[in-house]
Amino acid sequence: MAERRKPVVIDVLVPAYNEEATILDLLRSVRKQKVAGFKFNIIVVDDGSRDSTPELLAENSDLYDVMVRQDNGGKGSAVIAGLKAAEGDYILFQDADLEYDPNEYADLVMPIAAHDADLVMGSRMLAPKITRVHYFWHKIGNNVITLAFNILNNTTFTDTYSCYLMYRRELVSADELETRGWEQHAEILSLASRRGRRIYEVPVSYHGRSYEDGKKIRWHHALPVLWTILKMRLFRAAN
Repeated sequence: MAERRKPVVIDVLVPAYNEEATILDLLRSVRKQKVAGFKFNIIVVDDGSRDSTPELLAENSDLYDVMVRQDNGGKGSAVIAGLKAAEGDYILFQDADLEYDPNEYADLVMPIAAHDADLVMGSRMLAPKITRVHYFWHKIGNNVITLAFNILNNTTFTDTYSCYLMYRRELVSADELETRGWEQHAEILSLASRRGRRIYEVPVSYHGRSYEDGKKIRWHHALPVLWTILKMRLFRAAN
């Protein structure tokens, strides 16, 4: 009798700060995902929320597997806390605001099942089924960041700043990360794409929030991102 293979464990890392409007719907959506050969382990990091997010999480502990609470240190700090709690085969980042749809996890893990992928990026630029029209200058900024990343890393990504970044956990250690702001994503992607051999992109839909809905990113966040991409190439290329 053939030995039954263990499922591939995906640690879904959900940083949350003042997400009372969406956190439970998001966690319910992640919890219901079932893909043959895969297990989704949900790690929530409450980054010192001041609304009812902590109470909602405490009352619904069945919706996650690991809870990390900390004082507010920003998304980068929350990501590091989550990475230190992770024990699965892969890391998958999931924002708590429902801009990205967990119902597309089956598509995201397909390159792992079919090609033993080391890294999978969900791209909003590869003709997804549905995408909410969002801010023009956000798209221009993302295109500039993606172009800079590709030039300096000899890659062909179409959307480097998509939330949906999934990679083998051993490719990047939490202890080696030096950044704590929005630029941390660029640091992680630089390290993971440099160390991974089989890298894929998958189309994903996008339901971007407006600033009135609580969107936090601004134009000035692009500056440290571009500097981090350049710094990773010039000063940490051997990593």
